[in-house]
Amino acid sequence: MRRRRARPLRHARWQSALAIAAIASAVALPVILVSVGGGVANHELSDLEQTGYQLVVSAQGEHGIENAHHDALALRDLSGVADAEPVLSIALDVFNASGNVSPLLAEGLVPSQFASTLSPAERGLFPLPLPLGPDANDTVHFDNGSYAGRTVYDVVLSTTYGRAHDVRVGSTVVLSPTTNASLGVRYNVTGLLDAQQSLFEPAGAFAAVVLLSNLQTLTGYAGGPHAVVPDGGDTIEVVVDPAVASDPAALQGVAAAVQRLLPSYTVTTVGSEASELHSAEAILTGFYLALSSVGLLVGLLFLALVLVRRVERERRTIGIRRAIGVPVGSVAAGIVADGARLAAAGGLVGVLAGIVVVRGLATWATSTVQEAAQLAEFAPQFLLELVASVVGLSVLASVAAVRAAWRIDLGEALR
Repeated sequence: MRRRRARPLRHARWQSALAIAAIASAVALPVILVSVGGGVANHELSDLEQTGYQLVVSAQGEHGIENAHHDALALRDLSGVADAEPVLSIALDVFNASGNVSPLLAEGLVPSQFASTLSPAERGLFPLPLPLGPDANDTVHFDNGSYAGRTVYDVVLSTTYGRAHDVRVGSTVVLSPTTNASLGVRYNVTGLLDAQQSLFEPAGAFAAVVLLSNLQTLTGYAGGPHAVVPDGGDTIEVVVDPAVASDPAALQGVAAAVQRLLPSYTVTTVGSEASELHSAEAILTGFYLALSSVGLLVGLLFLALVLVRRVERERRTIGIRRAIGVPVGSVAAGIVADGARLAAAGGLVGVLAGIVVVRGLATWATSTVQEAAQLAEFAPQFLLELVASVVGLSVLASVAAVRAAWRIDLGEALR
């Protein structure tokens, strides 16, 4: 007799546990996705908002800016502009003294303008002034577009590459546009930068900084009839005067002046890029929640089945309560309360499980995933709203069970 009574009780507990597990798994997914995605986006946004430059000139296509040196010089003559830094970023192959080849991201720039474009945090990553030879303005080798002047082949490499391949200041490496070292140029390592691996550009862990004209010559973006893009660049980063930077109207005025000077290119403010990143983050969060809603729907359907089964199992008890005058509303409230308790338990377990998974990824996952997980941010308001929404939706899941209790025939239930 006791075994017969214990068996339904064990079944009920298992059903409740499974309902909690189903809801917890559905809640854990958005906790993981939104916390990691939001943390990465906020990290990138923070880096963007702390940059030393306020305007970016860019072109359509890859390395689409022509006459980057000349355009940067023209921009520096504009009222309100303090500095303008042309930048070219291209993936190269680097060969160490042993002949080992690795991909890296090379950035060509003008050393004299570079420091002003950095945020305070970034300044600590670079050896400043950049040790790229005596031609800090990159005018000698550039030679007004002929690229016939003398140059030195100095390179600043990332510490990540240096540690991986036993390269230090004083070593030499070969930078090549292909995996064929004979097409490359031998550079002297004159400095190391503390480059951290980027979340979106894993090759950025191996990075190099060289003179803009040197990189253009090496990769076919210098002058001459065979240049892919003459004096090519990716962007020109524009630093405005402090008074302009603190006045949105004045900043827009300088942006308009830059656009008039370079009508073929796109001029954006760092603030507008930050707004676009905010919008992209909101869209991505919506996608994560929509994706998670499928799992949540399954969890709530399972909860509905568990509540219906519970009503069927307790139909005699419910019939007795109704027979002695307990209002149907009170019976329904009890069913809804049971569903809310299970949903709340599942939501809390899901939040805890999501946090544990993210912490585990931050400790034991592969490098890129680990770095992303370490940036995760758990917003208490979002977590509370997530659990509250699950509890609220449990009311809908209780409807079927409430209807089943309402339809119980008292005569059959009391037999």
